[in-house]
Amino acid sequence: MNALKVLILDDERKIADKVAAYLEKHGYSAYTAYFPSQAFKILNSEKIDILISDIMLPEMDGWEATRRLKADPDLNATPILALSASVMSGDPDKALEAGCDDFEFKPVDFPRLLSKIEKLLES
Repeated sequence: MNALKVLILDDERKIADKVAAYLEKHGYSAYTAYFPSQAFKILNSEKIDILISDIMLPEMDGWEATRRLKADPDLNATPILALSASVMSGDPDKALEAGCDDFEFKPVDFPRLLSKIEKLLES
């Protein structure tokens, strides 16, 4: 069986790399992108099973990247888990309004993140 593919979009390379390493230890095939343009290239060339996206990004914010992804008929079924260090109380709601399927705060709670990924991939 092929490993499920996860794309981590985060301009903080250390975070993206740590999340990727953690998920690879748990049997996933992890890709990293540090800019939305990189993420869209990967999404258009690989069958990604889930996207984990930071909200504060260069080029465009995670809300706009999510809206663009959800507007693309070839990519809109890809679940998106928003990831943010922001402590603004409305951010989880804003993520869902933009089209994200779930939200997780930084610093990353890895077991909880894995649980959320598994839940999103089941549905």
